[in-house]
Amino acid sequence: MRTIERCPDLPDRLRVCHALPFDPRFGYSLPELLAIEPPPEEPHDYARFWRQSYETARATEGRLRIERREVQTALEDVTVCEIEYYGYDGFKVGGWLCEPKGREPRALMVTGHGYGGRETYDAAWARRGCAVLLPCARGFHRSAHDGVPFVAASHVVHGIESKESYLLRACVMDLWLAGSVLQQLFPNRADRLIFTGGSFGGGLGALMLPWDARYRAAYLSVPTFGNHPIRLRYPCTGSGESVRRLWLREPGIERTLRYYDAALAARRITIPVATEAAMFDPAVIPPGQFSVANAIQSPGSVTLPTTHGHFDLPAGAPEAVVPLWVGRRVMAFLTRHIDRMDPVSA
Repeated sequence: MRTIERCPDLPDRLRVCHALPFDPRFGYSLPELLAIEPPPEEPHDYARFWRQSYETARATEGRLRIERREVQTALEDVTVCEIEYYGYDGFKVGGWLCEPKGREPRALMVTGHGYGGRETYDAAWARRGCAVLLPCARGFHRSAHDGVPFVAASHVVHGIESKESYLLRACVMDLWLAGSVLQQLFPNRADRLIFTGGSFGGGLGALMLPWDARYRAAYLSVPTFGNHPIRLRYPCTGSGESVRRLWLREPGIERTLRYYDAALAARRITIPVATEAAMFDPAVIPPGQFSVANAIQSPGSVTLPTTHGHFDLPAGAPEAVVPLWVGRRVMAFLTRHIDRMDPVSA
C-alpha cells in the first residue's frame, strides 16, 4: 500500500494571493483532496484497448530504427546525443539521450515533458549515472511534423473523435517504444527501467505504466488527465480548458475521454511510484492530480502533497519551503530504487 508523506509546513488549507478569475484550489482542503477516488466505472473494453495498443507498439521493435548524433557540450562526465526513433506507425520521434561518459549506466530512465514541449536536454540524472532518454512528444520541437499540432490547446483535442484516433494514444505508444530504445542501446541494463514525467508527461506516464511490466519505479509530478468527470466541471488555464470547452459543444467526446483517464489507469499500476500533487494549480486542477495519486496503491508508493503547480509564489513566501522538501523526498525515492538495482555502485 502507498504512504502519504506530508511536509510539516504544509497547511490543510492553502492561502495564496492571485489575480486569476477563478480559485485554483477549487474549494478543496488537503484532507478532501486525499479522499478523492477515481471514477467508479471504466469502459467494458478498457483493459483490452490498452493491452492491444501496447502489443501494437511493441510489435514494431524488430524493425525499430534508431539514429543518434553526439552534440558538443561543456559537460565532462556526460555524453549528449540528439536521437530519433520511428514510432509504431513510422512517425519520427526526436529527442535527446544523455548518458554517463565512459561507463555503463546504473539505470535507464525515460522522461516525459509538460505541455510546453521540450526545447533542450536535462543531464541531471545522467550525471548521477543514469542513461536518460528525453523524447519530444509528437508535434513538439524535435518531433514537429506537418499535420500534428504543436500548441497544447489544439494538441490535446486532436483526433479525439475516437479512442483509436486520439493523439494521446500515439503519444503513449511512443513512450513504450522509448523504453525499447533504451533497452536496445543498453542491453546489459535492460531490466532497470524507470519513468519520470510531469504535468502532460505525468498523465501520459500514468496511462502508460499499467500495461508495461518492464518498469521498476516511477515519479509522476502534478499529473494531468485525472478524473475527467471532475475535470470537465472546472475551468483552468491549461490544456484541460480546451477539452472542457469542446465537451460543452460536443458532449460525445466523453466516450473517448473515459479511455484516457489517468486515474482509472493509475489504480492498475503495480510498481512503486512517487506522485507529487499540488493543492493550488490553475492549469491542472488539484482534484484531478490527487485522483491519480490516490488511485496508486502499489507497495512502496508514496503521495507527496505540495503547495502549488504551474504558478509562481511571491518571493519569500513561507510556503516555498514545501516544494524544496518534496524535491528532496523525490530525489531520495528515485535514488533508493536505483541503489537497489545497482548495489555495487551505490
